[in-house]
Amino acid sequence: MFVVLLRFSDNKSAAGQHMAGHQEWIKRGLDDGVFLLVGSIQPGLGGAVLAHNTSLEELQKRVDEDPFVAHDVVTPEIIEIAPGMADERLSFLL
Repeated sequence: MFVVLLRFSDNKSAAGQHMAGHQEWIKRGLDDGVFLLVGSIQPGLGGAVLAHNTSLEELQKRVDEDPFVAHDVVTPEIIEIAPGMADERLSFLL
């Protein structure tokens, strides 16, 4: 399981130009069953993705394809989590 942090860079002002492509990238991740949850880092610092069903290498490739990453709107950080315990509603992550 992974947490992907997408923190805005100094090029944040270019977000509007790449928003449609970024939203398509998010939809593809959800449709592919890789992204579980996508949301904003408050207050307006960027975004975060909870991902699973992928390898670190595959996720890095997917993150690199995000137009926000490709155009330096955000700086990505991938954190790998090895789940040890979970509420039964999240047992599929174990």
